Amino acid sequence: MKIIRDISWMSFNARVMQEAKDINNPLRERLRFLGIFSNNLDEFFKVRVASLRRMLSLNKSELADLEEDPHTTLDRIMKMVHLQNKEFNKTFSAIILELEKEHIFIRNEQQLTPAQKDFIIQYFDDSLRTKLVPLMLESIPEMPFLKDGVIYLACVLGSDSQPMMHRYSLIEVPQDLQRFVVLPSEGEKKCIILLEDIIRANFGRLFSIFGFNKFQSYLIKMTRDAEFDFDIDASPDFIKNIEKGVKNRKKGRATRFVYDKNIDKQLLDYLIKRIGLKNDNLMPGGRIHNFKDFMNFPTTVFAPIKNLSAPFEHQELVQPVRIMSVLEQKDILLSFPYHSFNPLIDFLREAAIDPNVTQIKITLYRLAKDSQIVNALINAARNGKAVTALIELRARFDEEANLIWKERLEEEGVKVILGIPKMKVHAKLCIIKRVAYEKTKYFGFISTGNFNELTASYYVDNCLLTSSRKILKDVERIFDYLEAPGPKNNSLKNCKVLLVAPINMRNEFLELINKEIKNHKEGKIAGITIKLNSLVDKTLIKKISEAAIEGVEVNLIIRGILCLNTVQERFKRAIKAISIVDEYLEHSRIIVFKNEGEEKVYISSADWMIRNLDHRIEVACPILDKGIKKEIIKMLDIQLIGNVKTRILDNEQSNEYVPRIKKEKEIRTQIETYKYLKKIAKKETNLENLI
Repeated sequence: MKIIRDISWMSFNARVMQEAKDINNPLRERLRFLGIFSNNLDEFFKVRVASLRRMLSLNKSELADLEEDPHTTLDRIMKMVHLQNKEFNKTFSAIILELEKEHIFIRNEQQLTPAQKDFIIQYFDDSLRTKLVPLMLESIPEMPFLKDGVIYLACVLGSDSQPMMHRYSLIEVPQDLQRFVVLPSEGEKKCIILLEDIIRANFGRLFSIFGFNKFQSYLIKMTRDAEFDFDIDASPDFIKNIEKGVKNRKKGRATRFVYDKNIDKQLLDYLIKRIGLKNDNLMPGGRIHNFKDFMNFPTTVFAPIKNLSAPFEHQELVQPVRIMSVLEQKDILLSFPYHSFNPLIDFLREAAIDPNVTQIKITLYRLAKDSQIVNALINAARNGKAVTALIELRARFDEEANLIWKERLEEEGVKVILGIPKMKVHAKLCIIKRVAYEKTKYFGFISTGNFNELTASYYVDNCLLTSSRKILKDVERIFDYLEAPGPKNNSLKNCKVLLVAPINMRNEFLELINKEIKNHKEGKIAGITIKLNSLVDKTLIKKISEAAIEGVEVNLIIRGILCLNTVQERFKRAIKAISIVDEYLEHSRIIVFKNEGEEKVYISSADWMIRNLDHRIEVACPILDKGIKKEIIKMLDIQLIGNVKTRILDNEQSNEYVPRIKKEKEIRTQIETYKYLKKIAKKETNLENLI
């Protein structure tokens, strides 16, 4: 029986919670994991819970066509959310106690020294007063719209001298200020106050002129349906529809209303009635909401800690070096965040300056706020290169940013492609054309992750830099299609070495698994290792199960969702299925087939999900360089023997850690991977032996 996707996702977020609970992690990291857990849950309610609730309105025949009953799934989700929230609150309380042992205190408005009170009055006057517009709810005909993901102070105002003077007010906590404010402290103590508590402390300065001197306040937050519908085309209306959809998303239906469990009962009833909330929207919580902000908890209050490692330059690309000259001799694999992201920017800068480069084409999905990739492309356009950028406007939660990037690039003379009908473009591709002495050469790169220097500092991804004509000819074909999509354009179907979704990726991987089954039956070397974020596709799950039934060695490294029951009596050989959650987010997709001892290795932008394989342009790229093959296989081998931060993915989704035999060496895979790549950079290692 298949594991339900949304239940598996909840199990993944429980693994994030495990990191917050782990007392071996530094306190600042534990707080960060609480923030990640909270942010993940917010997005889950915006997207998955919202989708399931929309399904509830389907008629019986439509419900019968679904793979799962949304009523049952929602019930299971809410039970899991309730249990995880209890665990969350328990973990946060434990961390608070640990912080206090380190002389770090989160103070509220009632716990301040005289000097701290003076400080927050000054802070309020300097930074907050003009940003606050309290809304007096009883005097407003229509209830103010609560923005998605924004925290509000719901207030009860009263007066000692006039007992009948009783009002409700709503204050939006500003989003453009740091949530945490470091207070002046004495001795070893380091004190922090949250922005909403500074507002609470200054209620008298807001409301006393109206005769109020009694104040109660409670944090509330609304989570809204983040999906929106639009006509998927590439016409000018497409942009308008995206803009309209983004605006409508902010007004989406409520999926969750979180409130302080100690809220005044009459105030809560008033809000429920005026907003029009249903019981299944309501979710009581603690005094603090929007824990996602704890990802940015002030680091200055902590003693310095050493992260896993600082990114280092790939040994072949240390500047000054002409990257194209290096690639003429060999392919290069960058493994982020161990390797620095700088070579990709250097590569594009080199192309922007090189007088013989005539053309650059690239796909852009999610970009850093101050993207150096975009700056390099703009410089190339200014230097007369023909620059083409496909910007995927439907990248969820990045639509607005990508609209802004589109305008900026077009202003600088870059040709911008907006997308193709009914497909997201999720492939991560770049191709550079260079013409010198009447000879044309191509260079480029293909990645498992976004061309984003910010996320590359904490997402584990792989990027292949190459001058392989076989690979880049296919990249050229893909861009030919992206620039002129349509049923008569066969460019995608003509790709020779790249596997392309939705054309042939699923079928090619099915055939490669079939070949491993055949090899095993014939007594030849066989085996499959699959590293993905999510494994959901039914057809591929069935084929993986067939391989296990025949006794083929199958290894799965799945960070997030896994819908395959990994333990089945009919498997002749047990599937090894693990998940790694650590300081860096495991994001790369890598598939290895043993292929009689001549391994076939692919890196890919695609998870094995229906949306990726059927509704997106995705690419899986074969690794042709033997040295890089060995490097990738070695990194996967390290992950497969990890016994720290590694969990077993079983049918029960229990998230048990991989057991470590007494006196067995601790193998924390991200640290060991860093050491391995660092030794290669120093040319101190044998590819066959690390641990």
